[in-house]
Amino acid sequence: MIPEPIPVTSALDEELARAEIYGLLAQLFYAPASPELLQALRGAPTQAPAAGAILEEPWRQLAGAARALADEPIAAEYDALFGGVGKPEVYLFASHYLSGFLNDRALVRLRSDLAALGLARDEAMPETEDHVAYLCEVMRYLIAGDDAAVSNLARQHEFFATHLQPWVGDLCDAVAAHPEARFYAALAAFARGFMSVEAQAFDLLA
Repeated sequence: MIPEPIPVTSALDEELARAEIYGLLAQLFYAPASPELLQALRGAPTQAPAAGAILEEPWRQLAGAARALADEPIAAEYDALFGGVGKPEVYLFASHYLSGFLNDRALVRLRSDLAALGLARDEAMPETEDHVAYLCEVMRYLIAGDDAAVSNLARQHEFFATHLQPWVGDLCDAVAAHPEARFYAALAAFARGFMSVEAQAFDLLA
């Protein structure tokens, strides 16, 4: 779902916008974007999709990159950066950035924290739980879920600070620096801006 650039007039509106952005990031980082998602992105207004002018320019750039490229080059770019057999050009897994190794202690801790939240990986999912898309989906759930004992600001802050904030900037740097990145360089810039807004907001709660 493309987040609507609605004015944030209440805490409920702001939480909905945050959840939608995490969902969008999860979709775009998990697999090559579907034609339907790209078409929606191309048609999206270019005002900031959530409160905070810091997001307006990276959002405009992301929508512009979608408009400038056809579906096939965007899919090919995803495969060139994140796919292929063996070592990808850019890793999407937290453990790579936190320790330099996949499936390490960071993944063990993540699985323990997910179990404490009542969450578990779907066996049909080929990637491990420290994939950035999976972590964004967890954040979306912690924002928009119905169980207030789990989906609350304290849980969001803890999960974000432990499992996203320490490494997601490095991922964005790696994507932006890759010479083949065009659409995904714009996505990385938008993700960096959004995560910066999230970090600042959580810092105010500390």
